[in-house]
Amino acid sequence: MARREASEPLLIKNKKAFHLYEIVEKIEAGIELVGTEVKAIRAKNVNFTDAFVRMKNGEAFLENLHIGAWAPASQFNHAPLRSRRLLLHKNQIMRLGQKCAERGLTLVPLAIVGRKHWIKVELGLGRGKKVHDKRDSLARKEAKRDVERDLKYRSR
Repeated sequence: MARREASEPLLIKNKKAFHLYEIVEKIEAGIELVGTEVKAIRAKNVNFTDAFVRMKNGEAFLENLHIGAWAPASQFNHAPLRSRRLLLHKNQIMRLGQKCAERGLTLVPLAIVGRKHWIKVELGLGRGKKVHDKRDSLARKEAKRDVERDLKYRSR
């Protein structure tokens, strides 16, 4: 197995979050992990389905993020769906908690980013899209793709 360069960033995106939510604000947070979780993330064994952030007792926890088992660890593996504490400043937690409570916004993970020896989670403060908003964004994306395809073929 080839080793990853230290400068090469690890990036796992939650593509569905951009489809389901209109992202208002982005913030980067550290995440508290155990060793086998780090190995599984570096192997890109992550599933964002239904993942969200919950505020409890002045702390932020990432819920329902499925980090698969790391095969070589066998019996010493982690629980795949456990709550993971997010490392944010107290004032950031308070501000995000107030926004989520008042305005009907949700805090969802957008990506997992690895920089050198750190693994961080990019969070997005999002408002749920309605069905017609989802259709509009899909139509815009298809139109943009068609225009790019036409420009590509015309330039030949």
